[in-house]
Amino acid sequence: MSNVKELLDAGVHFGHQTRKWNPKMKEYIFEARNGIHIIDLVQTATQIDGAADFLKGVVAKGGKVLFVGTKKQAQVSIKETAETTGQPYVCERWLGGMMTNLNTIRKSIKRMVELETMESDGRMAEFVKQEQSMLRRELNRLHIRLNGIRDLNSKPDAMFIVDIKREHNALAEARRLRVPVVAIVDTNTDPTLVDYPIAGNDDAIRSIKAVLGAVTQPMIEARAAYDATSEKLKEEVAKKAEAPAAAEEAAPAEPAVEKPAETVAEEAPAEAAPEAAAEPAEA
Repeated sequence: MSNVKELLDAGVHFGHQTRKWNPKMKEYIFEARNGIHIIDLVQTATQIDGAADFLKGVVAKGGKVLFVGTKKQAQVSIKETAETTGQPYVCERWLGGMMTNLNTIRKSIKRMVELETMESDGRMAEFVKQEQSMLRRELNRLHIRLNGIRDLNSKPDAMFIVDIKREHNALAEARRLRVPVVAIVDTNTDPTLVDYPIAGNDDAIRSIKAVLGAVTQPMIEARAAYDATSEKLKEEVAKKAEAPAAAEEAAPAEPAVEKPAETVAEEAPAEAAPEAAAEPAEA
């Protein structure tokens, strides 16, 4: 089980003011103290373990987990966690249709890559300064919004959200596409909207970082195992492809078969036969 003391030290147990609570969070609330709901961290630890196992399973199969958290308190942790685990992320702004209209989003990503190439190979420098400035502003804008999902070519296999009230558009798209959602749910939210709720403080930097940190290591291990297996399969396929060619080169050449010489010995009697027949019989 996740370390309850570490969660306590990170302030994961602090909920919202009691007047802002969502009744559906009642089972995860330990008590109300000085007008603030206190979250039951024993349950939170259990939820973290369940979510970590689920995410580990997704990554172990080569699946993608999209991390979403655009509030200032979550941006750094979301980006660091996604990059550490090799997963896509959105930490600046959720653009409408990022999942439900991914084909259009991919066109913008293609444009971003095109501008990056122009900048790296020097073609952008061929434009006048005003046009260069416009192109670089466009590249910067696209990079900020889309760089985290540049390798996301299809809908993710799972999503991790910090603050489902703020990221309601992302949650709606995930539910529409039936993408399983793991989320940190505070006392003012509805935990039934997500598949793997983690009751906890979604407003404090330390709290968000603690929860994300608890699911990171299992995902890293799963990714390493998947990459190792994939590399091994590639090597086996390469060996199988090389085997027929190697066998063909190693096989001894077949000796040339000489055609037997033609003889006319058997034809001689046939030529002498008419002469014998022409001799008259003795009287």
